[in-house]
Amino acid sequence: MTVREAKRRVKQWHRKLEDIQGGMFAAGVAVNGELRGVAVAGNGPRVWNDTGRLVISRVAVEEQDDGKGTPNACSRLYAALARAAEALGWREVWTYTLPSEPGSSTKGAGFERIGLTDENADHSRKSRPRKPPVLKGPKVRWRKILRPERKSETRAARLVRKKEAA
Repeated sequence: MTVREAKRRVKQWHRKLEDIQGGMFAAGVAVNGELRGVAVAGNGPRVWNDTGRLVISRVAVEEQDDGKGTPNACSRLYAALARAAEALGWREVWTYTLPSEPGSSTKGAGFERIGLTDENADHSRKSRPRKPPVLKGPKVRWRKILRPERKSETRAARLVRKKEAA
């Protein structure tokens, strides 16, 4: 599944947010050879560079005639992207849902709920203005740890150790 194809399907299938900017890799889920869902993994905020964190930025499934999606498709997509991220060396995978959503798919894929985002967060700066969010309000923050850091070593200590070894 290419990011380009996944983004095209997100535009068709996502219930709330049609557009997505960028993407690093994607996954799809098929039933009897027919694509029924897609997910896209992308970069998190710039401050996360070199932290080993990745964001699953969209999951979208095609609704069936009964108005429901394919059973377990979202959980399978979250899990597939988490496995791919782990294989590529990422340490954590994060995603966000609306408070009105139950989170069954994220829980089913092994994510833990770790809180809410700031309801009044404004990411605009004079030097880089941002468009207002399509869906305002807090989001539920979910995380799956793929490769835990050593408890005795902080990120800063690890960087110092690497520099000294070089």
